[in-house]
Amino acid sequence: MEDTPSSTEFYASVIPQDDFAIFADGQAYTAFPDDWWVGTSDIVGSTQAVAEGRYKTVNMVGAAVISAQMNAHGGADFPFIFGGDGAGFAVPAAWKDRAEDALAAVRVWAREEFDIGLRVGMVRVSDIRAAGLDITVARFQAAKGVDYAMFSGGGLSWAEERMKTSAHGLPEAPKGTKPDLTGLSCRWSHMPSQHGSILSVVIAPRVDVTTPEFARLARSAIELAHGLARAGHPAQQAGPGVDWPPAGATLEAHAQRGNGSLGTARRKALFESFMAWVLIKTGLKVGGFDARRYRRVVGQNADFRKFEDGLKMTLDCDAATEKRLRALLEKAEADGIIRFGLHAQSEAMMTCIVPSILRDDHIHFIDGAAGGYTVAAQAIKTEKAR
Repeated sequence: MEDTPSSTEFYASVIPQDDFAIFADGQAYTAFPDDWWVGTSDIVGSTQAVAEGRYKTVNMVGAAVISAQMNAHGGADFPFIFGGDGAGFAVPAAWKDRAEDALAAVRVWAREEFDIGLRVGMVRVSDIRAAGLDITVARFQAAKGVDYAMFSGGGLSWAEERMKTSAHGLPEAPKGTKPDLTGLSCRWSHMPSQHGSILSVVIAPRVDVTTPEFARLARSAIELAHGLARAGHPAQQAGPGVDWPPAGATLEAHAQRGNGSLGTARRKALFESFMAWVLIKTGLKVGGFDARRYRRVVGQNADFRKFEDGLKMTLDCDAATEKRLRALLEKAEADGIIRFGLHAQSEAMMTCIVPSILRDDHIHFIDGAAGGYTVAAQAIKTEKAR
């Protein structure tokens, strides 16, 4: 299929914005072309995995969906979003086949490496609109080197729900299929709360609520978060913590070993993380690489808040702000505007995709370290099922 400006060049035409609050407004988004495809993924039994203390593994598998897509498309820009226990993305029609192959490969890898079931699916944008919904996108400039997609319109959530009923599923890839997860890592230490607790926030508009109604509520929640130190960013100004050996070395080895041995891949991860630890501790620079600067950029680039048919935030939150936020959301829920979930824990964690440590376009996903978005969203799912 020949690439056309209406497909492959669409996302490049969406201008990144650096004011996060504007994404509460539906006018900030641009509609996808009808011929684009939306990919979705979701871990089966993520709530049980949280109960078993495997949430770092859950995050790793969710981020692997995005990593595999990035590598499948040669590093070209496309919109994606990390949800903790899964991920969503959109690609032009010309990329559909390789996007499906990468999704199917991650599903096999998750099952064989971690005994984790992963639902995956793809649906055409025109089919979302035929169902009476829409899917639109915007770009948030988190830092100079990186931006993240924001999704609105209800279409991504609809695609995820359809996937869970086995609609829009994909054929199974052969056993032993390996996705290309180059750059996927989780070497940083957990980030303890500095101000009270790490608060995972998930807010979803009710189906019949108008965009302006939800926008007012979302802006109020963001304004409360802006009153926190660094707007609630869980990473300190100097960047995330670093200890050795890193807790995620074995998870990274599962991602990077390919057809090699797990032990060899783990030793490589340990060696590389040890060198980075030494450079951060001493301030030494090697070959132009400044580890302390890299650590600062990691924090600046991190994705700790997003719009995904609603608002999600991971905040380092003090008790007084949490109380005000809870009161705001409880009133909005009573007024029939939203459904929401909050989950407090002591630490946040980070999962990373780093194409190169010598560039500033590396991306980092923050979630609560003890269930995060998955537990917060469970409150919404429970209320919805009543």
